[in-house]
Amino acid sequence: MQTNISTLKNGLRIITSPRPESHSVTLGIWVKTGSACETAAENGISHFLEHMVFKGTPSRTSLQIDEEIENAGGQSNAYTSRECTAFYAKMLKEDTELALDVLADIFRNASFPEAEMQKEKEVVVQEIKQTIDTPDDIIFDYLQFQAFPNQALGRTILGPQEGVRGFSVADLQNYRRKHYAASNTVVCAVGNIEHEAFVNMVQKRFADFQPTPDFNKDSQQYQGGYFAEPRDIEQGHVLIGFEGVKYSADTYYPCTILSTILGGGSTSRLFQEIREKRGLVYSTYSFSNAHSGSGLFGIYAGTGNNELPALIPVICDEVKKISTDKVSAEELQRAKTQLKANMLMSLESSSATTEILARQMLIFDRIIPVEEMVEKIERVTQEDVRNIAEHIFSGTPSYTLVGDISNHPSYEFLQNNIRF
Repeated sequence: MQTNISTLKNGLRIITSPRPESHSVTLGIWVKTGSACETAAENGISHFLEHMVFKGTPSRTSLQIDEEIENAGGQSNAYTSRECTAFYAKMLKEDTELALDVLADIFRNASFPEAEMQKEKEVVVQEIKQTIDTPDDIIFDYLQFQAFPNQALGRTILGPQEGVRGFSVADLQNYRRKHYAASNTVVCAVGNIEHEAFVNMVQKRFADFQPTPDFNKDSQQYQGGYFAEPRDIEQGHVLIGFEGVKYSADTYYPCTILSTILGGGSTSRLFQEIREKRGLVYSTYSFSNAHSGSGLFGIYAGTGNNELPALIPVICDEVKKISTDKVSAEELQRAKTQLKANMLMSLESSSATTEILARQMLIFDRIIPVEEMVEKIERVTQEDVRNIAEHIFSGTPSYTLVGDISNHPSYEFLQNNIRF
């Protein structure tokens, strides 16, 4: 995969990956800030600002922003995560500069009209309520808080309703001024694009962009804990978490392979034992979420109240078997093949490639060659998986439940039975 990188004098990085055979270009602006970069009083502002930039600039109304993209047959969107905010579009190749102009305008010049502010606050509040009403969504927020209590990383991306309703135009302007800057921003394009032409487009719109952000970021210290919320619904939703690994850890790929073996698909140990052999769940899986300073390894399952007393011990047993039952060569090779295949197939999509390149630059300050990632996956041994499993599962668990859970085993039971 060919990539080209240029850096403006103010520190803004520009990445292109040409695909001359394509009729389209996917492009976007990624800034290294999100909910994990907010103060407690700001919680939810990264996400709210992401909504509000589409509501008008001095030169475009909200409708004009939408029309300019869609009249050209394009698509645009945005998202906020804990450590990144992105604004992106996919257009026919001849409309690349139009898309960049719209994205740069909303990114830098959004005016946050007061009337639009009031309407969008209620839209976001409805989004918060929808998450609260969806148990297999809200439980992930509960887990994050138990894992990282009283820290920015443990707070929700959407923020609390009362906080969102209290944001002012000045709050958004101040947050943008402090957090949006050239040195923590990447502009990336993948598709039928010529690098120098794209650099010139970006230069015209970002040469005078302020160079450095002005905010302090919380440390990320995993703690663990317990939270259960009874609800009158048919299922009990369970999340068990442990401290995982950060992006830069040498154990990043062993941890990812561990998650794949334990709960990464229909051949995984959890799926086979809990669903296929015992019929205790419809859905179960594990995951490994990395952050800049820490990480979160988790196991999810959803089941009936009567099955909870059987489910939790089985999960505990499967975790401990990683230690007592050596990961087989077949399991390891299957997990490696899955990871490589998922990575390589995702790179066939211009949208996924744009995301991967931009996030790598924000996290590592470089583009990691595909060959290097494949090599790191291939180097993982059975002993590496065993060692990272022992490290993770020897720690303090986080235990969160939502739903019909009156029969759930206690936190003390989990602590005593899941640790290595």
